Parts: sequence; structure tokens; C-alpha cells
Amino acid sequence: MDRLVSTDWLSGELGAADLRVIDATIFLPGSGRDARREYEAEHISGAVFMDLDEIVDTSNPAPHMLPPEAKFASRMQSLGLGDGNRFVLYDNSPLHSAARAWWMLKSFGAHHVAILDGGLGKWKDEGRPVVSGVPQVRHGHFSAALDPQAVADLNYVSGIVHSDGHEIVDARPAGRFTGDETEPRPGVMPGHIPGSKSLPQNLLFNPDNKWKQGEALRAAFEQAGVDLGKPMITTCGSGVTAAVLSFGAHLLGKEDVRLYDGSWAEWGSDPSTPKAVGRE
Repeated sequence: MDRLVSTDWLSGELGAADLRVIDATIFLPGSGRDARREYEAEHISGAVFMDLDEIVDTSNPAPHMLPPEAKFASRMQSLGLGDGNRFVLYDNSPLHSAARAWWMLKSFGAHHVAILDGGLGKWKDEGRPVVSGVPQVRHGHFSAALDPQAVADLNYVSGIVHSDGHEIVDARPAGRFTGDETEPRPGVMPGHIPGSKSLPQNLLFNPDNKWKQGEALRAAFEQAGVDLGKPMITTCGSGVTAAVLSFGAHLLGKEDVRLYDGSWAEWGSDPSTPKAVGRE
């Protein structure tokens, strides 16, 4: 199974005993949209809903922090997901949040994880069937072992600010990076991590919402001033769209990438961290 699969491929594989399809849609606070309700109204047959707002570390004040291994394993098992399954993730969000679910599954040790190119929108545009309701699933057996090399915390990022040996790449819209737009979460200062590069996550997609690939994808990073030869830290508002950049780098064969899980929600609310505004 490829890392990025087509609607044609998924249509032909639906119903395979080892295949699990996952809707990983999430929206920004204040969007007025309810991801779970939209999933229950229409989803690809057999898909389960991975609630990225709930599968978090509730002991941490920053949103969307990775949960403990036991909690992640329990949530995956309750969705009928298990070791040895092939996972195909999709979303119906401008945040392209399937990438966050991809990163979480990979970080906790899943091997066969792919994203549906074009998401639910492309599936529906092609007239492919959707269903409503919530499917009944059998409990799976999912083993979770977090790879510490996949994650960067505040201390790690603080230690490489302005480092010539790393790239910090921010997936938020340009206006939030420069500080010209208000952050959607209260108590979070405007701006960005000093020395980071701005690469809004939507620039990794074609007009039809399919992923850029090959030279077009590489050009998106390079036009943002990112040196793909250096180890990379991806960041965003709360660790969701940072995973879009991580997956994009993965498509280019780049594996020395960590995701800053706390992202700007943590950094921007901490009075001790350095902050920059505008474009450096």
C-alpha cells in the first residue's frame, strides 16, 4: 500500500478483511462545524471516526498533545483498529487533518498507514457512495509504543532556535505567522518562533485538493526558504497542520522530521519564550 492512495484504489479495496478506513476530520475552534456530526451524517462505508479533539493528553493545558500510550491504544482498540491492519485516513477539513492522524498512528508504531488523496470531497465529487450512522465494530488489539524521535517538546525547540543546523517550519496561514491576524485561542500572543520559516499547509495541495508530489511538492518547501537537507521541526497552531508538512516531507523521502506537539498554542502562551512578528 502506498503512503498516498487514490479513490479508485480505495474503492477496489473496501471490504478487505485487513483494511480499516478512518475519518479524521477536525475543525478550528469557532468554525461553526461539528466534525463528529458531519461524520455521522455521511462517511465512506465502514469508516470509523477518530476524534482528534478527544484523543489527547488531558493533563496538559496545550490542545491536541499526544496522549499516553495506554490511552491511545485503548482508543484505537475501541474503534476496532488493531496490529496488522492497513489504515487509510481521510478528512473533510480545510486543515487536512488526516495528516495528524497519520502522524499519530505512525508515531505510536503503526506500519501500514496511508492518506486518501483528495479526501472525502473528491470521493463525493466522483459520485462514490457514502453512508450515515455509526458502524458496529469488534474490539481490536492495538499495541502503542511512542517513537520519541517523532516528537519535539518546548525544551527541544528552545534549544535549536536560530540554529543553523535545523529548520523550523510553520504551517499556519501567513497572517498568523506574521502576527497580522489574531490567534483563534485566547491567551496566545501573535507571531512565530524566531528563525522559523512560513509554509502555509494549503500550499502543499493542488486546486483539486490533491497533494502536490515530486518537484511541485519540493518547490513548495524550497520557495518557503526551507533547506530540505537539514533536520526539520514542523509546527503550527496546535500540532494538527504541522503534520501536513511532516507528511509532505515524508512524500519527498525525508525522515529526519520531528513535530512540535505543543506548537504555537504552547509557545505563544508562554511568557518566557522568544517571539517574532513580521517576516525576518
